[in-house]
Amino acid sequence: MRRLAARGAAGDAGEVAAPAADSTDCARGRHPSPRRLIDLCAIWDPGVFLPAVGWKTASGFARRRLNEAETLNSVREAQLELLEAARPRGPGSRERGPVLRMARQQQPPPWVHTAFLLCLLSLSGAIEIPMDPSIQNELSQPPTITKQSVKDHIVDPRDNILIECEAKGNPAPSFHWTRNSRFFNIAKDPRVSMRRRSGTLVIDFRSGGRPEEYEGEYQCFARNKFGTALSNRIRLQVSKSPLWPKENLDPVVVQEGAPLTLQCNPPPGLPSPVIFWMSSSMEPITQDKRVSQGHNGDLYFSNVMLQDMQTDYSCNARFHFTHTIQQKNAFTLKVLTNNPYNDSSLRNHPDIYSARGVAERTPSFMYPQGTASSQMVLRGMDLVLECIASGVPTPDIAWYKKGGDLPSDKAKFENFNKALRITNVSEEDSGEYFCLASNKMGSIRHTISVRVKAAPYWLDEPKNLILAPGEDGRLVCRANGNPKPTVQWMVNGEPLQSAPPNPNREVAGDTIIFRDTQISSRAVYQCNTSNEHGYLLANAFVSVLDVPPRMLSPRNQLIRVILYNRTRLDCPFFGSPIPTLRWFKNGQGSNLDGGNYHVYENGSLEIKMIRKEDQGIYTCVATNILGKAENQVRLEVKDPTRIYRMPEDQVAKRGTTVQLECRVKHDPSLKLTVSWLKDDEPLYIGNRMKKEDDSLTIFGVAERDQGSYTCVASTELDQDLAKAYLTVLADQATPTNRLAALPKGRPDRPRDLELTDLAERSVRLTWIPGDDNNSPITDYVVQFEEDQFQPGVWHDHSKFPGSVNSAVLQLSPYVNYQFRVIAINEVGSSHPSLPSERYRTSGAPPESNPADVKGEGTRKNNMEITWTPMNATSAFGPNLRYIVKWRRRETRETWNNVTVWGSRYVVGQTPVYVPYEIRVQAENDFGKGPEPDTVIGYSGEDYPRAAPTDVKIRVLNSTAISLQWNRVYPDTVQGQLREYRAYYWRESSLLKNLWVSQKRQQASFPGDRPRGVVSRLFPYSNYKLEMVVVNGRGDGPRSETKEFTTPEGVPSAPRRFRVRQPNLETINLEWDHPEHPNGILIGYTLKYVAFNGTKLGKQIVENFSPNQTKFTMQRADPVSRYRFTLSARTQVGSGEAATEESPAPPNEATPTAAYTNNQADIATQGWFIGLMCAIALLVLILLIVCFIKRSRGGKYPVREKKDVPLGPEDPKEEDGSFDYSDEDNKPLQGSQTSLDGTIKQQESDDSLVDYGEGGEGQFNEDGSFIGQYTVKKDKEETEGNESSEATSPVNAIYSLA
Repeated sequence: MRRLAARGAAGDAGEVAAPAADSTDCARGRHPSPRRLIDLCAIWDPGVFLPAVGWKTASGFARRRLNEAETLNSVREAQLELLEAARPRGPGSRERGPVLRMARQQQPPPWVHTAFLLCLLSLSGAIEIPMDPSIQNELSQPPTITKQSVKDHIVDPRDNILIECEAKGNPAPSFHWTRNSRFFNIAKDPRVSMRRRSGTLVIDFRSGGRPEEYEGEYQCFARNKFGTALSNRIRLQVSKSPLWPKENLDPVVVQEGAPLTLQCNPPPGLPSPVIFWMSSSMEPITQDKRVSQGHNGDLYFSNVMLQDMQTDYSCNARFHFTHTIQQKNAFTLKVLTNNPYNDSSLRNHPDIYSARGVAERTPSFMYPQGTASSQMVLRGMDLVLECIASGVPTPDIAWYKKGGDLPSDKAKFENFNKALRITNVSEEDSGEYFCLASNKMGSIRHTISVRVKAAPYWLDEPKNLILAPGEDGRLVCRANGNPKPTVQWMVNGEPLQSAPPNPNREVAGDTIIFRDTQISSRAVYQCNTSNEHGYLLANAFVSVLDVPPRMLSPRNQLIRVILYNRTRLDCPFFGSPIPTLRWFKNGQGSNLDGGNYHVYENGSLEIKMIRKEDQGIYTCVATNILGKAENQVRLEVKDPTRIYRMPEDQVAKRGTTVQLECRVKHDPSLKLTVSWLKDDEPLYIGNRMKKEDDSLTIFGVAERDQGSYTCVASTELDQDLAKAYLTVLADQATPTNRLAALPKGRPDRPRDLELTDLAERSVRLTWIPGDDNNSPITDYVVQFEEDQFQPGVWHDHSKFPGSVNSAVLQLSPYVNYQFRVIAINEVGSSHPSLPSERYRTSGAPPESNPADVKGEGTRKNNMEITWTPMNATSAFGPNLRYIVKWRRRETRETWNNVTVWGSRYVVGQTPVYVPYEIRVQAENDFGKGPEPDTVIGYSGEDYPRAAPTDVKIRVLNSTAISLQWNRVYPDTVQGQLREYRAYYWRESSLLKNLWVSQKRQQASFPGDRPRGVVSRLFPYSNYKLEMVVVNGRGDGPRSETKEFTTPEGVPSAPRRFRVRQPNLETINLEWDHPEHPNGILIGYTLKYVAFNGTKLGKQIVENFSPNQTKFTMQRADPVSRYRFTLSARTQVGSGEAATEESPAPPNEATPTAAYTNNQADIATQGWFIGLMCAIALLVLILLIVCFIKRSRGGKYPVREKKDVPLGPEDPKEEDGSFDYSDEDNKPLQGSQTSLDGTIKQQESDDSLVDYGEGGEGQFNEDGSFIGQYTVKKDKEETEGNESSEATSPVNAIYSLA
């Protein structure tokens, strides 16, 4: 029987569940920065709202000049702490006590929206106005751009043009556009319109017009009375797919073995077309290391062979938007050769070139030309280096980097090693690369100098700044690039230099500092950073709020919690300047803080352990200079739910009845629900089961009922679980008759599988069942095999009842299915059927993403992203790949991304143990999968830098000590703190000349705790101890060594305790000293008692000196045995005892002698007299039977002739009798019918049953034997006597004779 600890808590309908204490920053009450006036942390986990809104006065900071670096660090700290505080808490959170949940509440209450949106005031880059209308009327919000088109916006000329621009603000912003830096008057152009409540432009060409006329650079402006926000400069271009110029191409004449380049020169398109080569009959050109397409679209022949002239070559361009393919006129090859016969047998020749008479030559480069070249690439893009060489035989290409290795995690080879691709290029990828082309005639190399430049990228993107009147703050705009980008500030879309002067504002390069802000300081600032490779534009507003305190949660809410749990009461509020919050209970005048209560800086009230007396009404009061507000929370304490009589493991025979008990104690005011799980899945209560409040009964137990059963007792607030295992034994009944049951076997395989009703995502499979072999078929299992990911491997698809032989199967896209069917009965499974024909479904974009996405560091400066690859049934299309994205958590930097074909990717050069947001999205040739979930991973850990300090040791007893230490600072852990660990070893024993093992041992204390207990120590010993902190990487430095001494303890048991009995009068005892004295021995205590069967004598106690190891005892009687218990003693007391028993006395060891010695006693026993009488009676019966056999003979009348008549030739038939004579010296020969009806040879039997006919013989009243007899011929006429033995009780009697 196993008990599972699973507790939960939730609010009832219309009530809010009280959250358990959490270790997040919000719960700790830490504020992000003394300069921030608003600290809103709210969490919505299904049914649990955990707001923590705190306030801190701004006095002393209002007009003090800030240190720039200091404040910037505090802002970064604020972002990290707030995002950590807002971490959603799911089942994997580290909360203690019950897990809280919301009962019967699918949507959060309205105040949750309000509080959650206020959290976004401090967490996100855009302010959300609370949904409360009264707050909406008071709070204002400058505009914020929420959606816009990409910077390079290419549109399809066949569709209407859409340029997106969405923004929010309070009041709602208005929009206008510029085109090529001039005001764009939408009203004057009938084709152009703007969507309602939006700035999105729609240019409609249904009534005519040319899209090319609207090409240019557009920018959107969103404005309200508090400022103006700008979109990026959007460059609008119309997609172009020009026709290929018509040209007549002469045949290309080339000598066999010579190099050749067929140029494509596609027409310039926007975007650039995809190039591929085919024949004029649309057959693909086979490419290999000899013939391949370059990155520029040209087709390169390292050497031309005669077989290349068997087809023509046409360059094709596929244009993205129009989805059209344009084909260039085909090239025709004419190959001049010394061997005009294209003998196909030479293609497999080991040296085809010499066989065809082609001269060998050293490699030379076809692309790029010369021995050196250079290439520039932008940071974050893919670098593609290409080397194509000619030569006979075809050269091999190898790649190298001067002064280092190729980046293994980013480099891959393409186009038969002719191209090197390095993804997501960074500055360290610059340098000199060279390709080496070699064949057996020689080698050459080409050096490519790579320069990495960078468009601007964010280091610190400006964030919205929310202040109270008189508060100081700053906007920081820092970016990097190559060349170094320049920074330009604007306010409300105008250059800062031309804006009205503001004495409260100071510009210092990439930072704007605000001092003593007022309501008039509200505006939207733009930071534009640019270099020759691109630009970045960011909007950040400054908002100044002046709001009296407001409570955000409903009044008089009810919170119900479980007794002895920890909980936290939250009082979400809002105001500016930041109010202070105080708590009171039941109207008492004193503020609650201390003892069982703890008030965090953010205003949350934590009750460390809920007791019955904590029930009551709690009042929170928020106050600032503009007023105060209060709210009340009613707390009810409920008894926990406990299963006090749990189900027990049971073993039952098939067909019997089993009852599993589950008796529960719970709070009577809560509704109790008892449910059952089988093998951790909900149990279906069928007609063979009966579920009651305190038990589950199963009637007629079958094998399928075997498994684990879990009783789940739950209320709205918590639950308890208990598990038991039921084992079902199959009955072993054997049939009394061999023909009573037909033999059962596994079913024959199904046959004749047929696929019908072929659809895009389904198919009907029909089969003919095989013979069930006397055991009905219970199930059919349909399996499938696909030939792309795991060919030859069969997977279970679905299971169907044994009564069906046709089923509709649901299929996945782009899988080449093949099916087979297996039949199952109670004996086992059949062999699989022969496979069906194959059926391939059409492709589609993936509908799911890979599971088990993780990010973990394998080194201190990397993070390995792994996931479970998707199988064939979830790929949905060819070329399944994964788009991996990652970025630092809480920095809001742009996503890094890479496309991976495997199941792992390693991010390099990461800081030590920082959180990353990770997304992995599936993609195939039909499109991308859904937007992936974001998971949090961590980069690699490094060894901790600090050791626990102030280690204190307190001796608890002779085998245990208590430890206490000062915890290390979190930033010194450099990873996840796994545990504190104590290393200790036994230095010596206080007993002289006692050898001890100095092997180091360890005790672990998981989690961030300041104390622990080390047990299982040896008493009376000197110990040394060191403490370390442990993370995922390993141990940190050791603390200073501490020494301690354990006091005396009780000794271990004496060793080798032996009991010998040399004779019937004495018993000798011997022993050795204890292995672990654990102190100074003061003697031994021997206790012994005599016993004879179940009778015990009086216990006798002997005490010996510590040096005595032998004792001889005189037996009181020769029959009784003795039980000895020996223990050693120290000053502390007696230790573990050793127990032995004396050997068995001789009268028990030699039964024959015992019988002889006690013969007189046995002869007088009643059972012995009865046994002798029974033996005498049996001998008398045997003698009587022998006498009857000796005296039988003569003639016996036969009353009736039944089955076997006497032969007509027998002269004795007339009088119905025949002679019987007994021959002592010759046994009868014949056959004898056994009791089970089988025929066996008769060995030696001389009785009347030789003539019986099967169980009818019996004794008559006068003692004569009456029966029916078959014909028995004389031995002179037959060679043997044949008889059928009757299966009657008489036979047994005569057999004894």
